[in-house]
Amino acid sequence: MTQIASGEVKKLKLQAEEIRRSLLQIVYSAKAGHIGGSLSSVEVETALYFHVLNVDPSNPLDPERDRFILSKGHSVEAYYAVLAAKGFISKELLDTYGHFGSTLAGHPTKKVPGIELNSGALGHGLSVGVGLAIAARMDKKSFKTFVLMGDGEQGEGSIYEAAMSASHYKLGNLVAIIDRNTLQISGLTEVVMSLEPMRARWEAFGWQVFDVQGNDMEDLVKTFDAFDYENDKPKLIISHTTKGNGISYMEKVAKWHHGVPDEAQYQQALQEIDARINALK
Repeated sequence: MTQIASGEVKKLKLQAEEIRRSLLQIVYSAKAGHIGGSLSSVEVETALYFHVLNVDPSNPLDPERDRFILSKGHSVEAYYAVLAAKGFISKELLDTYGHFGSTLAGHPTKKVPGIELNSGALGHGLSVGVGLAIAARMDKKSFKTFVLMGDGEQGEGSIYEAAMSASHYKLGNLVAIIDRNTLQISGLTEVVMSLEPMRARWEAFGWQVFDVQGNDMEDLVKTFDAFDYENDKPKLIISHTTKGNGISYMEKVAKWHHGVPDEAQYQQALQEIDARINALK
C-alpha cells in the first residue's frame, strides 16, 4: 500500500458522501434497513474499498484478492452501496434492495459478487477472518483479511476465542475493526454490557491496537497506511464513530439503529448530504 497522494483524501470524502446518499436512498425505497450503523461505518468501508483493499470487480474470485468480512451484517446497506460504487454490482441491482426476488437480502450473502461470507450471526465474522488469515499463510498467499465488527457485537464470547487464536498464530495479516459508535439496538453499549477498557483488553490478547476517529477520512487513511504487515501481531482499529453519522436528526439516537425516514425526514437528509457533496466538488 502506498502513501496517500495529495488530494486523494478529498476524493475519498466525496466518495463517502455519495455512498451515504446511496444507502439513504435504498433504505427509503425499501422501507427497511439498519441505517444507523450503516451511516457510522461509511468512511471505514469507503477507505477500505477505495484506498486499501486489493480487489478487482472484474475478477471477484481472484485467489490473491484481499478479503473483507462485514461481521455486523445487519448494517448491509452501506456495504451494498460501496459494492455498487466500486463496480461489483450494478446500480440497477442496487435499486432492487428490499424487493421480492432480489439477491440483495437484509444481510450479506455470497450470491452477491464481492461478498465473502453470509454474515450477520453476530460474533462469527472474526472467527472466519482468523481462518482466512491462517489459510493465506498455509497457501503462501499475500492477501490480507479485514473484519468489520459492531461494538454491541463485542458481547459475544466467540470474538474473544478468535482474538486469542489470532494472537497465538501470530496473524499479522489480519485486521479487525470495531465500529465503536457506543449504541446498539437496546441502548448504550456500556449500559447493556460494559466493553471498557476495550483497548487494554485487546492489547492483553496480544493485538496491536489503534484508536482512530472513524468518521475522519484523513485519520483512517493515515492509520491504514502505517500498518506493518511484516510483524506478527494482528491489528485492531477501534473506530470511534457516531451512530447515524451525517444525518443530523439520526446522530447518537438509538431508535435509528433500525428505522426508515418519512418523506420530510428523507428530504432533509438529502439536503444535508447534498450540501456536503457540493462543497467537496
